[in-house]
Amino acid sequence: MPAATQIQPATAPAKDPAAIQSMFGTIAPVYDFFNHAFSLNIDTLWRRYAVRSALNPSDRAVLDVACGTGDLTRELQRQSGQGCQVCGIDFCMPMLALAKRKEAPPVMQADGLRLPFPDESFDLVTIGFGLRNMADYRWGIGEMARTLKPGGRLAILDFTTPSNPFFRTIYLLYFQRLLPLMGDLISRSQAYGYLSRSVLAWPSPKELARDMRNRGLTNIRFSELSMGIAVLHIGEKPR
Repeated sequence: MPAATQIQPATAPAKDPAAIQSMFGTIAPVYDFFNHAFSLNIDTLWRRYAVRSALNPSDRAVLDVACGTGDLTRELQRQSGQGCQVCGIDFCMPMLALAKRKEAPPVMQADGLRLPFPDESFDLVTIGFGLRNMADYRWGIGEMARTLKPGGRLAILDFTTPSNPFFRTIYLLYFQRLLPLMGDLISRSQAYGYLSRSVLAWPSPKELARDMRNRGLTNIRFSELSMGIAVLHIGEKPR
């Protein structure tokens, strides 16, 4: 058996909120560079697709959770209709500082597990590549669903592990060996080793859809992107 096929999926990494916050603060200056370089800038296309799929012309209030440096927040603003208010939240101030430099929509520091908004506040809530980092992602789904208006949508964009056996072998080799090595060399941080472990331990698209359903969302659908590297889930709050 070739060595590459012996790579085993990682166990779920510890999710200490303070450690995650500190880690993202450390890599904030190189975060955008790594995202675009490691994905060959395909992450930009994923965000455009996510917004195009989830945003309705009639939406008037949109929240981007775990907005980071604001790329998805800005895309939401770019595609939204006149009169739509878009805002972003993140618990890492260095990330938010970079979002503000990009002239993103209004952003504020807040914890995705304790959103500072009343029930039924938003037509659409999005989260891009951030749900994996929550200490309790199922609680995070419920908290985002709480803030949705009846008929509102939750859109979750994140990495996943490809199901195609051949492509999966290449993907695992990249994520478990090459990505952490390059990240450590360039950023002097263990963050990209954590990224690798968190992605490989993440639920399958069907399992995440089930978790969304268990938090009261309906009409859940998902689209696998770029041969299953990423996946977009969209669920609705019942009217």
